[in-house]
Amino acid sequence: MTANGTDVPTRMHGDRVDWVDYAKGICIIMVVMMHSVLGVEAAAGHTSFMHYVVEFAKPFRMPDFFLISGLFLAVVIDRDWRTYLDRKVVHFAYFYILWVTIQFAFKAPSFAAELGWAGVVKLYALSFIDPFGTLWFIYLLPIFFVVTKLTRRAPPLLILGVAALPESLHLQTGWMVPDEFCARFFYFYAGYLFARHVFAFSDAARARPALALIGLALWAAINAALVHAGVSEAPLLSLLLGLAGACAIIATGTLLAEKRWLDGLRFCGEHSIVIYLAFFLPMAISRSLLLKFAPFLDLGVIALLVNIAGVVGALIIWRLAMLGGATFLFERPDAFWIAPRKKAARLQPAE
Repeated sequence: MTANGTDVPTRMHGDRVDWVDYAKGICIIMVVMMHSVLGVEAAAGHTSFMHYVVEFAKPFRMPDFFLISGLFLAVVIDRDWRTYLDRKVVHFAYFYILWVTIQFAFKAPSFAAELGWAGVVKLYALSFIDPFGTLWFIYLLPIFFVVTKLTRRAPPLLILGVAALPESLHLQTGWMVPDEFCARFFYFYAGYLFARHVFAFSDAARARPALALIGLALWAAINAALVHAGVSEAPLLSLLLGLAGACAIIATGTLLAEKRWLDGLRFCGEHSIVIYLAFFLPMAISRSLLLKFAPFLDLGVIALLVNIAGVVGALIIWRLAMLGGATFLFERPDAFWIAPRKKAARLQPAE
């Protein structure tokens, strides 16, 4: 069954909906791309052609990720609180605590040189209030899950309308949680509320691929024009571009899944949490090495290579961890479950 009780689309890969993983694969690569490109450009002191790709994706990169994260929530939202909190809060909290500690272990010497070791301790403590670095997504998701369950008896369209207002206001308090909550909750809740329609949209794109391709071309042209004009973050327009871009990624994922093209994207989407947690290390190492030893390369090429290294390197780290017995890096140990652990086939991301 889909999130809202309709029959699951027939295009499956094991117990997973294929186009969802293709879409998630596109999203996670775009996220790594943003950090890779901006990091290379900051280190080099100027921009590259990849900067325009990052800017093109900005209106929809995170909206799509959050919308997809809400798609399957209706399947589990009525579970008892103990089970729900285990799957939707403790699960992500475990990985956040673990990986923020790992990131600090690598970055502590440079932080200490600037802030002193007392400053490092303070910054580490602050990371549990204001999420650190690249890890803010899995910090925010549990908050979205809890808020949605707490408000599930409220009129859904009222919640959606209330969520749309702060998205358009682009709140800037300087604190990650309130700013990103206001900017992203609308899309997460829309994925939860309109899951049935999202699956229907995917089915329509699969049934009419030529029309879907025409729509994608028109969307790309309009999105690029508005980004170039500098108005893509205008109130209301940013919301519309976020939804349009999410639809575009869903349609693209559907068409790729139908043809089984670029199956590596599906694999990346299936392991998006792995990439998200671990890409920072191969990204930082490859950036440093390429800027130092390959300055003859175009900066955009360096940024693209760093992007690839971040994605592939994270998957290599994951594979080595699985083979080397360090499964705790990517799988929550039994000791950190507060509800019975149930191993059963399920749609993603029921975890």
